[in-house]
Amino acid sequence: MSLYAPEGQASPPVVRLRPATAADAATLAAWDLEPHVIACSSDDALAEVAFGGIDWTDELTNSAYELTYVIAEVEGRPVGVMAVCDPHTEPSHYWGEIEPDLRAIDIWIGPPEWLGRGVGTSMMTQMIDRCFAEPGVEAIVIDPLASNTAAIRFYQRLGFVPEGRRMFAEDDCLVHRLDRADWAARKAVAA
Repeated sequence: MSLYAPEGQASPPVVRLRPATAADAATLAAWDLEPHVIACSSDDALAEVAFGGIDWTDELTNSAYELTYVIAEVEGRPVGVMAVCDPHTEPSHYWGEIEPDLRAIDIWIGPPEWLGRGVGTSMMTQMIDRCFAEPGVEAIVIDPLASNTAAIRFYQRLGFVPEGRRMFAEDDCLVHRLDRADWAARKAVAA
């Protein structure tokens, strides 16, 4: 099984990750109106915007607490975004009491036409490699909604293992974890 292209599909487009800037705020706000983005951020069937209508300009210019946003591009066109943080030290304490030496990743594809084309796999693979390039990072955690079975299958194909359900505010999530040793073993088999 390849870590880089979904089985049965041609190679995915080349995805480049770059730091997000305030200039990306309008793009992110537009993506937050997409039904598939809303569905990955909330189980509220009446929600009209993802992530509670976050102010992206403020978020991108004031997130200095080890939270990094990156934009995924294909041929210079933004197609997705990722957020990465140290869940042990970020000041909102979203993850509550959690061990050190972890990274937490959120990912979403913006334009619906890029879903199912291998872009997400490429984004995650690159970010996982970046996280584990830091010698002190022992594992990566993610928190897809328990109702988001497509995301759960996606993460499990990448080697994430379910740790259990957990409520994050109003969100019922199925927390997953990927340990460094497991990722290294998968990469060795894929090579």
